[in-house]
Amino acid sequence: MDHHLLHDGWTLRADPATLPADLPDRVASALRQGVPAHVPGTSHTTLLEAGLIPDPYVDDNEARLAWMRHVTWTYERPVRIAPALTGERVDLVLEGVDTVATISLDDAVLTRTANQHRTYRVDLREHLRHDVRTLRLELTSALAHARAEADRLGPRPLAYPQPFNMVRKMACSFGWDWGPDLQTAGPWRPVRVERWRVARLASVRPLVSVRPDGTGVVDAVVDVERSGLPGGEAPLVVTARVAGVEAVATLDAGADRATVHLEVPHAPLWWPVGHGAQPLHELQVELHAADTGGAAVPRPTGARLGTWSRRIGFRTVELDTAPDDLGTAFTLRVNGRAVFVRGANWIPDDHLLTRITRDRLAGRLDQALGAHLNLLRVWGGGVYESEDFYELCDERGLLVWQDFLLACAAYPEESPLLEEIEAEAREHVARLTPHPSLVLWNGGNENLWGFRDWGWPDELEGRTWGLRYATEILPAVVAELDPTRPYVANSPASPGHDLADVHPNDPDHGSHHQWEVWNRVDYTAYRDEVPRFCSEFGFQGPPTWATLARAVRAADGTVAGKEHPTFLLHQKAEDGNGKLDRGMAPHLGVPDDLTDWLWAGQLNQARAVRYAIEHYRSWWPTTAGAIVWQLNDCWPVTSWAAVDGDGRPKPLWWALRAAFADRLVTVQPRDGRESLVVVNDTPVLWKGTAVLERRTLDGRVLARAERPLTVGAWSVGTFAIDADVRTPADPAGEVLVVTLDRARAVHTWVEDVDLALDPDAVDARVHAVPDGYEVHVTARSLVRDLTLLVDRLDPAASVDEALVTLPAGASTTLRVRTPVPLDPAALVAHPVLRTANDLVAGRRPAAAGTAPRTP
Repeated sequence: MDHHLLHDGWTLRADPATLPADLPDRVASALRQGVPAHVPGTSHTTLLEAGLIPDPYVDDNEARLAWMRHVTWTYERPVRIAPALTGERVDLVLEGVDTVATISLDDAVLTRTANQHRTYRVDLREHLRHDVRTLRLELTSALAHARAEADRLGPRPLAYPQPFNMVRKMACSFGWDWGPDLQTAGPWRPVRVERWRVARLASVRPLVSVRPDGTGVVDAVVDVERSGLPGGEAPLVVTARVAGVEAVATLDAGADRATVHLEVPHAPLWWPVGHGAQPLHELQVELHAADTGGAAVPRPTGARLGTWSRRIGFRTVELDTAPDDLGTAFTLRVNGRAVFVRGANWIPDDHLLTRITRDRLAGRLDQALGAHLNLLRVWGGGVYESEDFYELCDERGLLVWQDFLLACAAYPEESPLLEEIEAEAREHVARLTPHPSLVLWNGGNENLWGFRDWGWPDELEGRTWGLRYATEILPAVVAELDPTRPYVANSPASPGHDLADVHPNDPDHGSHHQWEVWNRVDYTAYRDEVPRFCSEFGFQGPPTWATLARAVRAADGTVAGKEHPTFLLHQKAEDGNGKLDRGMAPHLGVPDDLTDWLWAGQLNQARAVRYAIEHYRSWWPTTAGAIVWQLNDCWPVTSWAAVDGDGRPKPLWWALRAAFADRLVTVQPRDGRESLVVVNDTPVLWKGTAVLERRTLDGRVLARAERPLTVGAWSVGTFAIDADVRTPADPAGEVLVVTLDRARAVHTWVEDVDLALDPDAVDARVHAVPDGYEVHVTARSLVRDLTLLVDRLDPAASVDEALVTLPAGASTTLRVRTPVPLDPAALVAHPVLRTANDLVAGRRPAAAGTAPRTP
């Protein structure tokens, strides 16, 4: 098979009739004449590279570029494609078109598309000549198409104003409560020409299992497409090799499927990160025309018709959803071992999808590992991610929960949407079977919950809304194409129960989304329930200062205030700032100063999520997982993300790293009193002596106890705390400090706004070291959540620790890495060195730029 990528030589034009009248002449003229373009690409990336539009992520440019969603765009390029030889197929392959397009060669229409999530293949033979032709992709407004479908089929309820549920386009392309409304258009994945003979490998699905005796089994299901030309019905032979084992299967004349069975004795198991290694084995598949030569069994000839190669891993996966005395379980088992899921929801890492590279994904996934995550949920309002994403997860042992792309809306079950949704599901289920990291298929996000709670039945008036996708079509696709993996109907969902009988978001059954916190109640309400599995929860916080300074600015170039229109354009949540204020008020107060408010918002986000995670982990195995919303952002925005749109970790990232640590010590309520909970998510017994001290904030020990304890591997232990240790005489002036080996928990009996914190409790020293600085800090009194916001001095700077709580007398050293010299005094002064101490009760440092006491 011969492949020829069509990546350069393209031109992008706009239909002048669809351009706004007030467009600058320079831009309008360029769009009429044509702009050089690269594929993969979209209208936004092409015009951005040409300097014709400003960065849509900066300031108020998102709103300024709203005109682009209404334009008819045309990508075209000259092609010289030689006519097919005898017995040869020539195909045009479009791996992804965003979204509503007519594909033509000169005046001949080749195909029409209306699904961003599918690959399209066109037989070109009857259209080819020896001369130069024009290949053209005309893209009309996806919004106009969606509105027309809504008019045709009748409206369906959805979470946002624009009818994203009426077109198979990335749902968040139309805007979300953390994302911009850009509505890109273009060939967002590669375009190529393929020439082939007889037959080609259409798909290879390695169905991998492991027998109880340790034998790894691969059933490689091979689907072929026949050319439909003379000789194309010939017998074929498929060979497959993996881990030193080879096997052969034959396809009789005209057959289009074969299964190659391979057995690997004592196959090394692939494990999630933290549970073992991730051995990967190259599976190679070749397709040959058979040469019977009078032999009883056809054998391959020297000519290969196609090859395919992916790395696989040997592991088993199950989802335990059995009913029990508490409700319905939701426990993931890999290789027979129950795994507590330490997860985060994943959205597209850049709203402009074509800019996402393998290196960028690797960096983001390494940040997931750094936060001690073991699973990412690919959320259903985005895209099916690239091969790079899943390969990198395979290498790192990061489990993947994959949503089908249905989110927060009712979806029609009529043509053509039904056929499109099934077709895209079949393509991606088949494509992703090789990846051991993929452990769960999920039928959509909040669709069942929406039907039950969001007033849909009255709005629908009997119209279809997508129940068949969740309960019939998608599970049937998974059962047929990928029976090695579990499927669940939705997130949230109550497996095994009828939608009318058990609420899909019942915390006692299956998966649960906790959004009362953030929307309506204080984060301390996390402890009011013990869900079986929480697949969404979270709290908002602003991005880092350097990100705001680059992209969220007032007219004078300074960071926009929180009520400034530009700030609010980058705050998409309904009443987002109001919820931030109400969320921080009981804990930290609500600062008036913007710098303090941003720090308080970031800190409160971190604390809220850590509070939830420690609660959920303390209830293992009843609660079997926690997937925070969300790991990443797709642009600069105030959001729920731990890593902001410029890739910088927010304080939340450090909270995840602490709360999801392999070993955790936490103080939790049990039976109306504080108890010590020790979480051991490692394969090794944890045996030690916990030291528990009730102290004054300045370090005087008031009561002390030692508690020898043992916690088994992959287990949680709960231990009573002596009454004199857990009972304060002065709640505002005392703290409980628990130390177990290198783990420490610091528990207070009142919120920081009521705690007698010293606003100037830190002594700090700075030393220059190769590639940066060491900052040594010592606490003279209790210091809460000490953090160096080093991006305020250098946007490229980083630090190795944050949110450090130090009891009086304790010390730590933070390593700052930066390529540029910094002012040591500024490194340990407001607004770089921050604590909770300097926020509460209206306290401020003595003066901006004043450093903590230096011995």
